[in-house]
Amino acid sequence: MASGSDHGLKRIVWKRIKDTIIADCRKSEVWKILILDPFTTKLLSSCCKMSDLMSEKITIVEDLYKSREPVLEMKAIYFMSPTAKCVDAFIADFKPKPKYKAAYVYFTDYCPDDLFNNMKLYCAKYIRVCKEINMSFMPQEAQVFTCDNPGAFRSIYSPKSSDKQKTLETLADQLVTLCATLDEYPGVRYKKENNTENAKILAELVDSKLATHYELDDSGKKKGKTQAQLLIVERGFDPVSPILHELTYQAMAYDLIDIQNDTYKYKSKDGSEKQAVLNEDDMLWVKLRHKHIAEVSEQIPKMVKEISASKKQPDGKITISNLAQMMKKMPSFRKQLTEKTIHLQLAEDCMQQFSNNVEKLCKAEQDLAVGSDVDGVKVKDPMRTLLPVLLHPYSTHDKIRAVLLYIFSLNGTTDENLSKLIQYVKIEEEREFILNWKELGVPIITAPSSIFSRKQSRRDRSQEQTYNLSRWTPVIKDVMEDAVENKLDTREWPHQSECPAAWNGSGAVSARQKHKASAQDERRTGSRLIIFIIGGISYSEMRSAYEVTQAVKSCEVIIGEHTYITN
Repeated sequence: MASGSDHGLKRIVWKRIKDTIIADCRKSEVWKILILDPFTTKLLSSCCKMSDLMSEKITIVEDLYKSREPVLEMKAIYFMSPTAKCVDAFIADFKPKPKYKAAYVYFTDYCPDDLFNNMKLYCAKYIRVCKEINMSFMPQEAQVFTCDNPGAFRSIYSPKSSDKQKTLETLADQLVTLCATLDEYPGVRYKKENNTENAKILAELVDSKLATHYELDDSGKKKGKTQAQLLIVERGFDPVSPILHELTYQAMAYDLIDIQNDTYKYKSKDGSEKQAVLNEDDMLWVKLRHKHIAEVSEQIPKMVKEISASKKQPDGKITISNLAQMMKKMPSFRKQLTEKTIHLQLAEDCMQQFSNNVEKLCKAEQDLAVGSDVDGVKVKDPMRTLLPVLLHPYSTHDKIRAVLLYIFSLNGTTDENLSKLIQYVKIEEEREFILNWKELGVPIITAPSSIFSRKQSRRDRSQEQTYNLSRWTPVIKDVMEDAVENKLDTREWPHQSECPAAWNGSGAVSARQKHKASAQDERRTGSRLIIFIIGGISYSEMRSAYEVTQAVKSCEVIIGEHTYITN
């Protein structure tokens, strides 16, 4: 895959910003100030660097909410969300006295009339441009987006929530801006569930808002449906994937290592504190992130040895200490080695965690998730699989994950059995962590007569090569492949609105079939499958989007959510 800085959502978002906000700036040779709110700060940071802005004659980036000194000779660009707080802060910059010569205002989404009228009332003579650019989502990776709404989960699933409908309306607006940015008018489908209707409600909202948005395009013509599908599904359709310990590099790193805001902090061998940002500017990260840790641990030392050999270094064992010495002696290729050193350290940290705890856990987790052991023998008594985990001094967090997998494997357990498990593991205070899954429509407490093993229809992957401790495949990958092959059951996945009759993933083929390589831009002429999971996505599900896209060159899969789940 190409990096997000070259391709994918981040590139598309940056191009859209350049074609609107920056294009207006170019009309004037004057240097300008860019003023951002917290959301647009994160949005811009995700897709461009300060040097990109400097090259477009933006000299200073300021915080909308912070006190700023007036610069009367300069024009200011305001890129902000259409909220009362942002508009009030904007008005304060020009009332009673202006801080800037003029204002170019760009909203991420539709600005309500009352806010717009307030701006006009107090600041009309200073506003040179006022546009809504339809971009209220965050490009997280080349094929991953988020609505950056951490409160959405509680609003949608808490029984005490009073703003669920408002939250779903907001998410619908954000999904419409995603489609507008991608220039797609997709057919909308949702996963039908018996005990929850959030996906259905959101699908209805999105479809209605899309119809309104595309009623007339810029040329005054009504836009027709494009070769795209939007699938909306709730987290409860696959509770297993976010609970399992994943052994691919990105998922493992974010699960086992304390990585905050994509920043990995570590100590070098001389004891100094170091940090590295794990994003798509790091091409080695892009290359390795979806590989199994076993492959990563093998490949990085090989890469380092190749560099060493090219610099006539001895071909000894690669360690952090050796690399440090090499870097001191040969500054000319220090930068080249730094990248490898970071990932060598991170992979070592992951493997250390794996060896200490996770390895033994993974076998039990995989057996419970898949319903059979590595030899294909069915797990007849899940409790026998669970008990060794509970008896071992694992962390409380890991034991809760194992108990949840046990309950999921049975499609629910009795209240009496759950109480015994909770007492046995001594997790009385964490009881709600388990019970709260019922709010997502996942059976947790069931009557004894209704308990049965989960028999979810899954695609046959018996011919695919897998690692023994990585046998589980996220359910969403089945969905992606079925959607691309036009095999989704309409009873399970009703159409809120139809796609064009020609939709079949632009040449429906098995997602496991080999294809000749094609450029990313060639795939842009194909179709798009956009998936939104209410309740969050896991890293294994993000990986699935890339894997299916790679296998089926004619269809790009984009996946998103309102809040990250780190698995």
